Amino acid sequence: EVQLVESGGGLVQAGGSLRLSCAASGGTLDDYGIGWLRQAPGKEREGVSCISSSGSTYYPASVEGRFTIYRDNAKSTVYLQMDSLKPTDTGIYYCAAQAFFECSGYGWPNHYWGQGTQVTVSS
Repeated sequence: EVQLVESGGGLVQAGGSLRLSCAASGGTLDDYGIGWLRQAPGKEREGVSCISSSGSTYYPASVEGRFTIYRDNAKSTVYLQMDSLKPTDTGIYYCAAQAFFECSGYGWPNHYWGQGTQVTVSS
């Protein structure tokens, strides 16, 4: 069973950058689609980036041009580079994996989840 561990969260000022990591153990991520989802206080969880096993990516309009998701299969790690951060990006960020998931904006990977990492963007 794949286990996911996120890291890289923290406190950053608006306009700053953070890079999150999602490292897998118990298996490789080669055949998995990986999504990054976030949950802000009092709000529903929302997807912010997705990368298919093929390498194709999907971003919702709220983060397109600011977030970049990429993967290093040799390290079984998926990264989320977040630039031009806004206070509205604050939340707990989770990575999620699902085998052979294709990212297209219709749904998000959801079979395996990490524990989350807190991102706080101050104004």
